[in-house]
Amino acid sequence: MPETLIPQREELREQESDELASTDRPWVTVVWNDPINLMSYVTHVFMTVFAYPKPKAEKLMLDVHHRGRAVVSSGTRERMELDVTTLHGYGLWATARHDS
Repeated sequence: MPETLIPQREELREQESDELASTDRPWVTVVWNDPINLMSYVTHVFMTVFAYPKPKAEKLMLDVHHRGRAVVSSGTRERMELDVTTLHGYGLWATARHDS
């Protein structure tokens, strides 16, 4: 009598849940410190692009200045790529990545 093969469903479920977990993590836009842009200009860009109130924009700018980077937005990958492109248009160094 031929041997009956039984699919290994548990292993597939674990792989699927790992894939879902990695896609559920939001993406973030990170702005990096640079020696070119003035702090007042970076604050202005954050207020213009993200409509942040001045105190929040200044806090993020100070994070960039003192810590070397700041997460300025989060959401879908496509939205973060758009934010990065917009910030590049203003001359800021920005990248998108999965939030950790």
